[in-house]
Amino acid sequence: METGLTVAVFGAYGHTGRFVVAELIARGFVPVAVGRDADKLRALAESRPGLDVRPASVDDPASLDRALEGAAAVINTAGPFAVTGAPVIEAALRAGIPYVDVAAEIEANVDTFERFGDRARAAGTVIVPAMAFYGGLGDLLATAAMGDWASADEAHIAYGLSSWHPTAGTLAAGKVSRERRNGRHVRFTQGRLEYHDDEFTVQEWPFPAPMGPRPVIGEFTMADVVTVPSHLKVPEVRTYMAVDAAQDLSAPDASAPAAVDEHGRSDQTFLVDVVVRSGDAERRAVAVGQDIYAVSAPLAVEAVGRILTGRTRTTGVASAGEVFDAPDFLRALAPHISFDLHR
Repeated sequence: METGLTVAVFGAYGHTGRFVVAELIARGFVPVAVGRDADKLRALAESRPGLDVRPASVDDPASLDRALEGAAAVINTAGPFAVTGAPVIEAALRAGIPYVDVAAEIEANVDTFERFGDRARAAGTVIVPAMAFYGGLGDLLATAAMGDWASADEAHIAYGLSSWHPTAGTLAAGKVSRERRNGRHVRFTQGRLEYHDDEFTVQEWPFPAPMGPRPVIGEFTMADVVTVPSHLKVPEVRTYMAVDAAQDLSAPDASAPAAVDEHGRSDQTFLVDVVVRSGDAERRAVAVGQDIYAVSAPLAVEAVGRILTGRTRTTGVASAGEVFDAPDFLRALAPHISFDLHR
């Protein structure tokens, strides 16, 4: 349990934001619910009596400053992060507090690294983008798998999702990303991001038990292509998505996640299989859990807890694997995630 520190949550009434608020309370933090919609904030407060709510908009810097007053850190859960990321980071820098977000948008994460690295280092603070299922978890797993290797030839991150019922935020963020890249696809190859119009390919990925082999879409590129190479010397980073989950995401009648337990989680299960290769040698790290949105909450809150207690390795803008002890962080996520390392 933590020590009653106040943490602001921007987008607290959203799907992931609600999980983050609940996780903060469970860990002994005092959440402050922040967002653009005052009515939704009031409704959230009615479900959690005593919750401090503070309306704020990314178009009104003064409102963000008021919202972060007295907070020890801020977690941004409100996408599209191409819109919300920079204003909330600016407010965090003005307040002198660390910033964590759950952005899965590749371009928004690139922007964060490029725009705020020097300023965050100069301020001696920490900014951790993509501290969520996509971007953060894969980076932690790749870092843990690398171990004592100084470099590797390839990193492969395969997502085995039983299904994918996207939130409205996921769909909105995906639309923004597609528009920013003019409908093109993106890959990380030969040490750089590359945009292309190649068709997706389908192949079989040998997921370990309990999932087993299943078809995946090759180069279904996620935020790991930003986080992993931001600190690991790996010139090829490739991500893959189970075909069934990808079809759910793109379905014209895609439905939002439905809660099936007292924690509000959906029945979606996942297995993330990360393989790093150096020459003929191969190392693997695997994570298993339930509900990709729900699990983003312990990822983000564990990050904030470690930052506020000085368990970090650097300042500035840094991905999860660079700023934290990756194996220790992953083990701390039990019972939310089951983690196995094979070196």
